[in-house]
Amino acid sequence: MKWSKRVGFNFGLTSGVITTLGLMVGLNSSTQSKFVVIGGILTIAVVDALSDSMGIHLAVESQDKCNTNHIWEATSSTFFYKLIFSSIFIIPILIFPLQKAVLISILIGLYIIFANSLFLARLNEISAKKVIIEHLVLTCIVIIVSHFIGHGILAIFN
Repeated sequence: MKWSKRVGFNFGLTSGVITTLGLMVGLNSSTQSKFVVIGGILTIAVVDALSDSMGIHLAVESQDKCNTNHIWEATSSTFFYKLIFSSIFIIPILIFPLQKAVLISILIGLYIIFANSLFLARLNEISAKKVIIEHLVLTCIVIIVSHFIGHGILAIFN
């Protein structure tokens, strides 16, 4: 995979999984509404994918000696992969009751982060254990913080 597409893939995957899980957990904690969680996922899948692809576009464009093709490949692949990895979390929400769907989504998300971390560690020939633990801990921090923010919002505004 070309460097520019790999940038888009890894950023889109990571942001898609972590941002969507954080949003789902927070919205579930504050609303416990399937409708609201689905609306949040769809919004993240499209709007945040556009925003992140713009951010990657500017980041790659700011690098010295980066050609236009690399910039647009990174931009479009970021959008595509963020859209895909955010959208997959709609499936458990549509199939299962909300609480179970959120838990299943967390497990799916942790597995995706685990698998990508393992792949990256092997690609870069570094300790897989360290990379996997680091990435899973950061993902779990986002999930936990989102949970408490959702409860805080519920306590303040309910």
